[in-house]
Amino acid sequence: MATTNKYMNIFQELSGEIKQGIYEPNSLLPSEHELCERFETSRETIRKALTLLSQNGFIQKMQGKGSLVLDVSKMTFPVSGLVSFKELQQSLGKNITTTVHKLELTEAEDWLSPQLECDKESLVWEIVRVRTIDGERVILDKDWLLQSSVPSLTEEVCSDSIYAHLEHHLGLNISYAKKEITVELATDEDRALLDLDGYSHIVLVRNYVHLEDTTIFQYTESRHRLDKFKFVDFARRRK
Repeated sequence: MATTNKYMNIFQELSGEIKQGIYEPNSLLPSEHELCERFETSRETIRKALTLLSQNGFIQKMQGKGSLVLDVSKMTFPVSGLVSFKELQQSLGKNITTTVHKLELTEAEDWLSPQLECDKESLVWEIVRVRTIDGERVILDKDWLLQSSVPSLTEEVCSDSIYAHLEHHLGLNISYAKKEITVELATDEDRALLDLDGYSHIVLVRNYVHLEDTTIFQYTESRHRLDKFKFVDFARRRK
């Protein structure tokens, strides 16, 4: 295991154990010394992993006591942060599948060009994907990405992880996103592609995603069945 990735793997393993209840809320994680022995690594690597746990709301470091486990049972779908659905799927630990309904290269329309700050003639990838969680179709993700930033896309990439493709294969540096959350009437498309279970409204999360040079390259509408997700943020004051 590469040293640069080891603390991330330790973070993922410990956060998974916290979510599974192996370490219960208000209990203490093993000491740094015990974690060093368990993972056969240095104290510096363990401290990096613990810092990530703290930053993501899994633990509270208590001086002289250790790392107190926080209650993460309600942290099901974070609004803050910028993660791919595949990364989120790994943290949710549920049976999730992705179905690609559309992958098409088209020109930006009148309504879309302001979202992506581009000309109406600009070529844009349009992707429509449905997320099925534990047998129910509850999320409709609609993405538009500028071809000038993303020259190639395949259905295989879209069904797996677009962000992994962008970062690892195209070398793009995805930096930040502006998000807007509203509750809106379900559309005919929502009713056709989702199992709305009688709900007439959906939760709509709009994302405007920027690269490191501040260029916007992606606009996303993530449409959720009302009863399936509670949006929770964890905020830590930085001094």
